Amino acid sequence: MMENGVDSVSGEQTEENSPALTQDEKNWGMFCHIAVFTGFLIPFGNIIAPSVLWLMKKDEKPFVDYHGKEVINFQLTLLIVVALSWLLIFIVIGFFLLGAIGIFALIVTIIGAIKASQGEYYRYPLCIRFIK
Repeated sequence: MMENGVDSVSGEQTEENSPALTQDEKNWGMFCHIAVFTGFLIPFGNIIAPSVLWLMKKDEKPFVDYHGKEVINFQLTLLIVVALSWLLIFIVIGFFLLGAIGIFALIVTIIGAIKASQGEYYRYPLCIRFIK
């Protein structure tokens, strides 16, 4: 099944239905990924900032719509996983999970930003798709 020039099974960009992207679209897609770092400054900024960017541009730029949804879905998934990890702190494994989740989230977010800046569609691994 195809969605926005992306194979929904593999998450890979396909050439059919993939219009040429402007640098502006690539930048806005990248900004959606980078905006999650506002979570270091503002509580829940990792969800609020990408949501604001996505809501501003989703109707006029399909590439930004796709990346905005991906970022929000991943951040909501992280919120759930981190909450569960906090509960597991009582049996010590939570400490290790929180560290692993933090490193994983940082790496895949940077990869997503790079892919968006190159005009590629990126799907976060291990992500629950709340917004389709």
